[in-house]
Amino acid sequence: MKILQFCYKPPYPTYDGGSMAMHSLTEGFLNNSVQVKVLAFNSRKHPCKVENLPETYVNETGFETVIVDLDIKPIPAFEAWICGESYHVKRFINSEMKRKLRDILKKEEFDIVQFESVFLTPYVPIVRKYSKAKVVLRAPNIENKIWKRIHKSTGNPLKKMYLKHLALTLERYELDHMNDYDAVFPITDLDAEYFRKNGFRKLCKGLPFGIDTPEIISDVLEEKNTIFHIGSMDWFPNEQGIRWFLNECWDKIKALCPDAEAYFAGRKMPQYLLDNRQEGVHMIGEVDDSIRFMTSKQIMVVPLLSGSGIRVKIIEAMSIGKTVVATSVAAEGIMYENGKNIIIADTPEEFARAIKRCFDDQEYCRSIGKEAAKLIAEKYNTNKIARQLLDMYEQMISK
Repeated sequence: MKILQFCYKPPYPTYDGGSMAMHSLTEGFLNNSVQVKVLAFNSRKHPCKVENLPETYVNETGFETVIVDLDIKPIPAFEAWICGESYHVKRFINSEMKRKLRDILKKEEFDIVQFESVFLTPYVPIVRKYSKAKVVLRAPNIENKIWKRIHKSTGNPLKKMYLKHLALTLERYELDHMNDYDAVFPITDLDAEYFRKNGFRKLCKGLPFGIDTPEIISDVLEEKNTIFHIGSMDWFPNEQGIRWFLNECWDKIKALCPDAEAYFAGRKMPQYLLDNRQEGVHMIGEVDDSIRFMTSKQIMVVPLLSGSGIRVKIIEAMSIGKTVVATSVAAEGIMYENGKNIIIADTPEEFARAIKRCFDDQEYCRSIGKEAAKLIAEKYNTNKIARQLLDMYEQMISK
């Protein structure tokens, strides 16, 4: 089998949850002796210098990128608004990427072309024209659901109106074009149900991403009475959630847990967060080694108010046995049991009580982390998930 993995940003190096999810499948395919070629958008927000990547990875994947300007521009955004088009999708339409994809398909034959985002749907006709491959959408989330949640939690009337436009035009595009694909494999069962409910009549199955449990870092000691969050701060739901947590939750936590210290890490941390001077709050910014950072802290907090799909960093933290306290939105799509392998908190009071209990009852805290690691090892194995997807691909090809 030969697969073309078409990515909306470079899947490697794995600097955020989205790249980790894509790269885990690349690794899973390669580990299952499948030929993979990776083609990705290369932008200022998600830059990649191919010459700096490991030679083995580039050779194994035939890795190529096309440099595309994906920056948000007021005039094109306004034009899309006036025309009722999805600006999210329109930004990804690029003549150079069309040429590159066409040249690859004319030169090589593929059994499967796997699209890693609905934003890339405008390229489906090129695949249909130049290849006999089955065309698959690997949906990391329901994009319009994210923007609907952001819209609902926004107070500024003008911004709220524009966000509503973004959500509705994106939803209309997703619904109009979902049947362009031969199969859809969302990252959660909940998202798969969304596709089926809204008219997708072909193969559709929720399939999580995989993760290889990192090796234990023995030279790092866990600091007691510490909480942490890590995530890219140029993704609005992360920034929104941390702002809410600091404004609404932190004082209540400190009132119950005076010794608590909070550490926040992530690339592209906004300046107003870096300037935060709340007692016990430490803004770290980007870290070189996320596993080492997580290992050094006790409890992960994930206070998302919007989003969709699975939060990869939660899975990563659970895989190394960290106790996670998260909102229902943040934990959505994970096969968890509240109070057994994760703790759900949706209000400031619930966050404060959960963290106090974990600080006061270390055995309880350790048991949550232990069960979390067990869950990830059993349900989120990279090779097993890739094998499940490949089995479905083989069925599609044989028809």
